[in-house]
Amino acid sequence: MKTVIQRVSKASVTIDEKIVSEINDGLLILLGIEEADGKSDIEWLTKKIANLRIFNDENGVMNKSLLEINGEAIVVSQFTLHANTKKGNRPSYIYAAKPEIAIPLYEQFIAELELHLHKKVGSGQFGADMKVALINDGPVTIIIDSKVKE
Repeated sequence: MKTVIQRVSKASVTIDEKIVSEINDGLLILLGIEEADGKSDIEWLTKKIANLRIFNDENGVMNKSLLEINGEAIVVSQFTLHANTKKGNRPSYIYAAKPEIAIPLYEQFIAELELHLHKKVGSGQFGADMKVALINDGPVTIIIDSKVKE
């Protein structure tokens, strides 16, 4: 699983001109799922995200986690994170999981993150044409790949 995590002061997901998820201080998480992903990727990644210390403490130092600030989260499925651009100018998405694999993993990821955060997590709609709006706070943007646990 690959994620692009953005610390936001506001974020929303709109589908067909209707806002389906909206948060204030927290994280917008773009999630790319590949065929080889499974439960262990979900468990490792959701724990890492909930405890990632990228929010400012009282001294302005990034020392607090989403859990510690009681922040909110939105998870948006984004298969394009697995784009292969090695050949030519048209990206290949052969590593992105097919919907029958990706949808259950996407739903499990959201459920697991909710368990870590002890609250509801917003989401987009898998496969929908979504408009994602955000105010990146910092800006702070972190990329995490569950296959590269560094």
